[in-house]
Amino acid sequence: MKSPVVKRSIVIASHKTSVSLEDAFWKGLKDIANDRDVTLSDLVASIDTDRQHGNLSSAIRLFVLDHYRARGNATAEPARDRIGTRISPSVLRAE
Repeated sequence: MKSPVVKRSIVIASHKTSVSLEDAFWKGLKDIANDRDVTLSDLVASIDTDRQHGNLSSAIRLFVLDHYRARGNATAEPARDRIGTRISPSVLRAE
């Protein structure tokens, strides 16, 4: 059985390294780089510089996840109760 994880080489700050990610994360990362008009290497270098802990593959996965979560939250419609009335965001806060 073929693994869904793909290992690719990438150059970060003149240093060649390999990163293993699932195809969906590679595609998301490439789309983000394209949207921001930066190279994939520059985007990964930025992620590498900003990461607090963990390995680079994990940092990239979290970056892609955070990007799409933020994008989803920005376009989400306000929550509605069962009859369609908008619910105040303060009502949705966990206590």
